[in-house]
Amino acid sequence: MKIKEIITALEQFAPLPLQESYDNAGLQCGLTEVEASGALLCLDVTEEVLREAVDLGCNLVVSHHPLLFHGVKQVCDANLVQRCLRMAIQNDLCIYSAHTNLDRVEDGVNFRIAEKLGLIDVQLLDASPMTVGTRTVKAGNGVLGYLPEAENSLAFLQRVKQAFGVEALQHNQLLERPVQSVVICGGAGDFLLSQAIQAEADAFLTGEMHYHTWFGHEQELQIAVLGHYESEQFTREIFREIIEHTAPQLPLYDTEVHTNPIQIL
Repeated sequence: MKIKEIITALEQFAPLPLQESYDNAGLQCGLTEVEASGALLCLDVTEEVLREAVDLGCNLVVSHHPLLFHGVKQVCDANLVQRCLRMAIQNDLCIYSAHTNLDRVEDGVNFRIAEKLGLIDVQLLDASPMTVGTRTVKAGNGVLGYLPEAENSLAFLQRVKQAFGVEALQHNQLLERPVQSVVICGGAGDFLLSQAIQAEADAFLTGEMHYHTWFGHEQELQIAVLGHYESEQFTREIFREIIEHTAPQLPLYDTEVHTNPIQIL
């Protein structure tokens, strides 16, 4: 199967027009008319990840975070992005990224986070239908879901910590009422905090929050912050399901490179 057919399947699930205006999802580099020899699935593109793809015989790397987020005015070895570009070109690697389009689409990243938490009745928080080509796609920032049964805030935080295997979980003051309704936004999601409050959610779960955003919400809702990488770690499962359905014979690999640059002592 040609790489372009795999890309078509990915974009059928998460159309590029859904991405945020600042984003650069889609083809990053490489030729798409060639036959796919294998695909390596990752969150971040690094030199180690590309070396792993070459060693595995893969000519396609599918990432969540785009390699080319900002403009590139030269290609040498001055920084990580340039070195990765050179390595990809030298080894005939194709790099494709599905980022905020995958975050915003129905059954995308935030739905997978909700699934890992065991939430039910999950729906897009601010759903809006978008016409893409000849079909209508639901998109929105974040999801609202419900625990099957209400639980105290400490139990909820422990549920989060266990489900995502995090070493440390940031949270605000423990909520003195039960938690059942939860708003989720993977990655840097503090822009959705006000909508979570508006939705009268008991809890808000995201990957990153600015310091000053925490203030003033004691006993308003339970805030929990996982870490950016940790909140999106299951994104590769979505890639795998799409590609396995489209190209069941294609060798697929999850990267074994831990690309989270943040370490906890």
